[in-house]
Amino acid sequence: MKKIFLIFLVLLFTKSFSQNKNFIDQAYIETSAKVDTLVIPDRIFLNISITEKDTKGKISVEELETKMDEKLKSLGITTEKQLTLNDLSSNYKKYFLKQQDILKNKNYTLLVYNAKIAGKVIIALEEIEISNVVLEKTEYSKAEEMILLLKGKAILKAKNQAIAMTKPLNQKIGNAIYISDFSNIVNMLSGRVAGIQIRGAKSLQEKEKYEPVNIEFEKIKIETELKATFKLE
Repeated sequence: MKKIFLIFLVLLFTKSFSQNKNFIDQAYIETSAKVDTLVIPDRIFLNISITEKDTKGKISVEELETKMDEKLKSLGITTEKQLTLNDLSSNYKKYFLKQQDILKNKNYTLLVYNAKIAGKVIIALEEIEISNVVLEKTEYSKAEEMILLLKGKAILKAKNQAIAMTKPLNQKIGNAIYISDFSNIVNMLSGRVAGIQIRGAKSLQEKEKYEPVNIEFEKIKIETELKATFKLE
């Protein structure tokens, strides 16, 4: 029984060694390639905080909420789909400023699809005394499709590099025998935007009408990098 077990181990080791040896001994060339692109975010998330503190308790959270819903719908926003309440468990939060004073607060996340609408939202909400608006994050809805496209370009780039390197040697490359790739999405949570500023309520008195200019959020960088090993023929 011991002899059979030892023979089995020898055969297993020999097979494993043979497989590694075949890969190591054959002539090959290894190249790496990186490809990237910049895309304009098409999913912008704004955090909106409604608090009675902004109106010194004169307007209730419920009334501000109704006004906000009407304002957003006037901009063509479908609040039923694009507006979500962050704190679903408690519905609203209470802030105790003094022993007798209780001010309520609600937090929402609003999804819009371009910077122009984001700017209009900020201005419209200021008109009803809601000025606590913060850019939460930006996303690109077709990021996964873009990564696959970049991977295809990267492997072709790696192959062309291998061809360029072997041509002066009068050699040809064969099939790829190993590929490893790395993909990355940069600036998805950048939160920066040129041209939009969250202003206080006083600024509306100075400029009664304000139309946001055609602006863009900081572009999102999508990149992929891979290493490819080709057999030399």
